[in-house]
Order: sequence, then C-alpha cells, then structure tokens
Amino acid sequence: MKNALIQFVEDQVKVKDFPQFKAGDTITVTYKIVEGSKERLQRFQGVVIQRASDSTHATFTVRKISNNIGVERIFPISDPMIESIERVKEGSVRRARIYYLRDLRGKKARIKDVLHKKEK
Repeated sequence: MKNALIQFVEDQVKVKDFPQFKAGDTITVTYKIVEGSKERLQRFQGVVIQRASDSTHATFTVRKISNNIGVERIFPISDPMIESIERVKEGSVRRARIYYLRDLRGKKARIKDVLHKKEK
C-alpha cells in the first residue's frame, strides 16, 4: 500500500530536461526566489561535488567559494524553482564524490578540464 502511494507521487513529479553533468563539472544553476509577492532569479555557479540517485528524487551538490568561505548548496533535480542549469566547464575527476575539495585552497583546488580532441 505504501509503495503504491510513493509511486503515485513520483509519477506526478515532473523533471525538466536539463543538460547532462557529473561531478567535477562547473555549472550555473538559475533558480527562482520568492520574497513576499515578488519573484526574482538568482544564479549559483560552482563545481558539482556529487550527484545522488538517478530518479525523480535525485539531488546534486554545488560548491563555490564566496568571500574566502566555501558555500555548498544541495538542489533536488525535480525542484520546480530551478529555472535552468547551464554547464560552463566539463571537469576531469576520477571520483563520483569529490569531497576532498573541501580541504583544498587556491591552485590545489583546481580541476583539470576535459581535453576535446578535434576529429580529423
């Protein structure tokens, strides 16, 4: 009985068509903020440090440095407040969860770009 209810709710959730991204990619998430009767769009640009799950209740965590303080935000992929997700850079990392970035600063915290070779 409980599984049927959960399945019913998951079927009602609509997930927008976002570009593919993975841990190590730099993305910009544009989302709506509602303050009273006003709405505005705000951007959050940072490195994806993890993606959890692949269903309608999947989440991803984005980390950025703001005023020398690391800021992480967890976004549900099916959040209706997310307007768009844009992949700025594709990073090359060997892990699915790159929590080690939390301890690194400066040049050590850089992520290598994926090299795109031109096909001849």
